[in-house]
Formats: sequence, structure tokens, C-alpha cells
Amino acid sequence: MADLDKRANDAKDKVVGEAKEAYGKATDDKSKELEGKAQSFGADVKEKARDLGDDIKEGFDNVKDKFKKDNK
Repeated sequence: MADLDKRANDAKDKVVGEAKEAYGKATDDKSKELEGKAQSFGADVKEKARDLGDDIKEGFDNVKDKFKKDNK
């Protein structure tokens, strides 16, 4: 459940970041535009890291299951 909450927060950060970026572009506020890009990028990085962590855990579980089957 905690992972789902974190993923939801990442998605929210991405949307808010994209909104800030669009606002910055519309108002020619480079600071706000860069802030939005950074927030959106940070959310993307967190999402990729969580995906990688899930892949590693799944791979570990697969190896663990293989060893269990081989030892029977």
C-alpha cells in the first residue's frame, strides 16, 4: 500500500511540475518553468527507480524459487 501511495505522489508531482512549466512558459517566467521541469524530472526519476526496484525484487524472487525447486 505504501508503494501505491508513493507512486500516486510521484504522479501528482509530475502533473504539478508540468503545470508549473506550462505556467512559466505562458508568463515568460524562466524560474517557474525550470522549477516545473525539475519537479517533473524528479518524479520521473523516482518512478524509474521504483520500477527498477520492483524488477530487482522480482528477479530475486525468481532465483529464490528456482533454488527451492532444485533443492526438492
